[in-house]
Amino acid sequence: MTKLTGKKSPNFKLSSTSGKTVELNKIKSKYTVLYFYPKDDTPGCTIETKDFNSLLSKFKKLDCEIYGISKDNIESHIKFIKKYNVKFDLLSDEDKTSIKSFKTWGKKKFMGKEFMGLIRSTFLIKKGKILKEWRSVKVKDHAKEVLEFIKKDK
Repeated sequence: MTKLTGKKSPNFKLSSTSGKTVELNKIKSKYTVLYFYPKDDTPGCTIETKDFNSLLSKFKKLDCEIYGISKDNIESHIKFIKKYNVKFDLLSDEDKTSIKSFKTWGKKKFMGKEFMGLIRSTFLIKKGKILKEWRSVKVKDHAKEVLEFIKKDK
């Protein structure tokens, strides 16, 4: 797996649940968290999203924006954020442009079968560079771990 830490972040323009197009290199916050997840409203993805949502005010205090990205369409994302009262934007990458540029699309194994899919990954971006990446994320306490990393960087 190619490491992206320390490299310039790939740019993207994606549709968001707020109705705007989000362009990564136009985000003005000091930190940006991008978490790539496989599918809306599935057990792991729901836990991860709810955890980032519950810590959102703490991320905001550190001048950090959070975006969840999957290949689900905007309608699916909107249902997901309404169901769990998510207070940040989810981005739709149906053609997998950002998913592939962040190298989060790859071989997965599930119940003995191999297939191509989105590998749960999180990226912390600061000043256009990838400060830290987490690959094959385990969702339990992940959002807390990202928050703690940012606190140490400050």
